[in-house]
Amino acid sequence: MSKHKEAGTADEGITAVPVHFKGQVNEMEAEKRNGFKFPKIGQRIIRSVCAVFICFIIYYLRGQEGSPFYSAIAVLQCMQPYKDSTAKMAKQRAIGTFIGAFWGLVVIMIELYLLKDGMEMTALTYLIISLATGCVLYSTVVLNYKDVSYFACVVFLSITVAHIADDNPYIFVMNRVLETLIGIGISIVVNSFHLPRKRNQDILFVSGVDEVLLTADEHLNSYSMVELNRLIERGANITVSTGRTPASLMEVISPIRLKLPVIVMDGAALFDIRKKSYLLTCVLSNQQSKEIMKVLEQSGVSYFANVVMDDVLVIYYEELRNSAEQDIYSKLSKSYYRNYVKRRPPENENVIYFMVIDLKEKITEVYSRLEREGFTKEYKILTYDSREYVGYSYIKIYNKEATRKNMLENLKEMLNLEKSVVFGTNPETCDVLIQNFDSNGLVKSIRKLYEPVKFFK
Repeated sequence: MSKHKEAGTADEGITAVPVHFKGQVNEMEAEKRNGFKFPKIGQRIIRSVCAVFICFIIYYLRGQEGSPFYSAIAVLQCMQPYKDSTAKMAKQRAIGTFIGAFWGLVVIMIELYLLKDGMEMTALTYLIISLATGCVLYSTVVLNYKDVSYFACVVFLSITVAHIADDNPYIFVMNRVLETLIGIGISIVVNSFHLPRKRNQDILFVSGVDEVLLTADEHLNSYSMVELNRLIERGANITVSTGRTPASLMEVISPIRLKLPVIVMDGAALFDIRKKSYLLTCVLSNQQSKEIMKVLEQSGVSYFANVVMDDVLVIYYEELRNSAEQDIYSKLSKSYYRNYVKRRPPENENVIYFMVIDLKEKITEVYSRLEREGFTKEYKILTYDSREYVGYSYIKIYNKEATRKNMLENLKEMLNLEKSVVFGTNPETCDVLIQNFDSNGLVKSIRKLYEPVKFFK
């Protein structure tokens, strides 16, 4: 069956090697293992280490006043993968600190000036602290900052429980606020720091999905996911090209914050993942659909006809003859993005592609018939073995012009970009070869091409 597979149609994964470096041995190939593999050390860890060290440096420069513990804790809490999440956490941490410190001062003043207990921890003191904890929580509700309630309570309790008996608790309160603000400031500065780089925003980076972005068990690598989102946040033009439908694609790559349209259905459609709408489709004519359905029905196989109606994927079928078809329908018909209808596709609707799944021997027979009758020259026909259903194979039939290359050209024209770099597993159809599910190598290649370090103009 593999001999019938059209070149470059699978989203297979491999190691990142630019085409002009194909003679070189990629170091990532040596890391292929089946056992445990230590994850990559991400930028968040590196930046956190640097930021904590800066906290200690500032502590020494201040004559060792206060405690670097609180600034280091603030750094670690605020150091998030992305700038927007860092800013959000910094804001929460600051507001929580001020709320907690305010009520801590209130309790101190009650103890000093009203009860005059000499700051000793008595039963009455514990009751006041407990009641004031409720005030802290209620303040976050009134101010509409419920997310900071934990931070506020931590600051409040550290003042009233751990340091209320100090000789001068006011100094601790001031240092507690100052150390937290220092940590917040350091985290924002460190997370925003980048080496001087030239950003190539005139390049469109196109990645495959299966075996390229995804691991062997069809999950996203956390390191590559975070780094891809960083690149997108910094303006890189990144999209994906896949044989999957939009529904199947979004199920596996939703954590990646793609902004550009994606190439789906092996080049038969261009989909806006943010607006959930089809921008462009390459369909089969009504006459072509009739010819295809006639041959498939005469061959004794059932089929799924995929049609886009008002930005909704409608999948028409008439029979579910085998266990693979039944299982596919059972799993996918529940999706919000798919709509299965038991009938032939209407004549006024254009089919994007037909899909058949059956026993491998039957698919071989059907393909041979399509080949004899000249369909393989008139249409784009893909055949491949099923990974999930042992002994089964697929046939997918598209318009001859429904290719990833053609849809990529349409996307480049739409974005007014002339350059593109395609990452995939077929050396004949991609610019950068990705092997062994090396999504980390993919990210490194994109980063090197998009923003090379540039100290001098």
